Amino acid sequence: MNFHQMIPLVPLIDHIQVASSTLAITSSPSKYQLVIVRQGHFMLHFAGHEPIICSQAYACHPNQGDYTIQVPRTKIVDYVVITYTMVPDEHVWTLQGHLTTLSEIKIHYMLDEIIRRTQELTPQTAQDDATHRMRMRMMLERILFIYLHESDLTHEKKSAAESIEGTISYINEHYMLELTLPMLARRAGMSVGYFTVLFKKMTGKTLMSYLYALRIEKAKIMFLQTDLLAKEIASRVGFVDYFHFSKVFKKKTGYTPSEYVTTHSKI
Repeated sequence: MNFHQMIPLVPLIDHIQVASSTLAITSSPSKYQLVIVRQGHFMLHFAGHEPIICSQAYACHPNQGDYTIQVPRTKIVDYVVITYTMVPDEHVWTLQGHLTTLSEIKIHYMLDEIIRRTQELTPQTAQDDATHRMRMRMMLERILFIYLHESDLTHEKKSAAESIEGTISYINEHYMLELTLPMLARRAGMSVGYFTVLFKKMTGKTLMSYLYALRIEKAKIMFLQTDLLAKEIASRVGFVDYFHFSKVFKKKTGYTPSEYVTTHSKI
């Protein structure tokens, strides 16, 4: 999909649905859906295909057929389905698949405005109606432009898997520094939500669980190979608060730092 397809086309909103639970979508010819996540993530199920995790946005094409948006039972999810058409319909519009952006705040602001306008009273005059439709069209066009542009930038830069692998290498080398989820997500070129889902998928752990496990392993080595005090070791592996370190250490190893030192012989 590229911008050349979009130049001769005008996107027109047909329907907007705000949802927070599982939803079945029936596909119709010439009707496209843009599914935007505002909170959490969900699974997309297309017949004959593996489920797709979505934490930002997904463009659904009518050629893909009917599908289901499945919300995890124990998670809070908020998303919007924009059904739209492209005119004139003789032009090709092939947008489908994952869409990523670093401008979520901007998109969510426009999305909130679109929702607000669809809930307003019916325009009083033809002029009001024309103005309403034009604004809606321009906002959808802007949203599509951002997704197309920033998704292309992300794909050109590196794949999502490569970004997560690079993040893991960075964490392994810089575990002693102050590392935060927003900072690492920005470094990977992803939103926090998208980064969180992919990191868990690739490592089997949340970011903080992975980081804490790594820091505790480094601390265990230091306890066995050095005579440093526990507070010094805690600081060297990235814990600012010793009591927090002690609590995490006990959770990961089953021992307090002092118990670990006394029950394990130094090398």
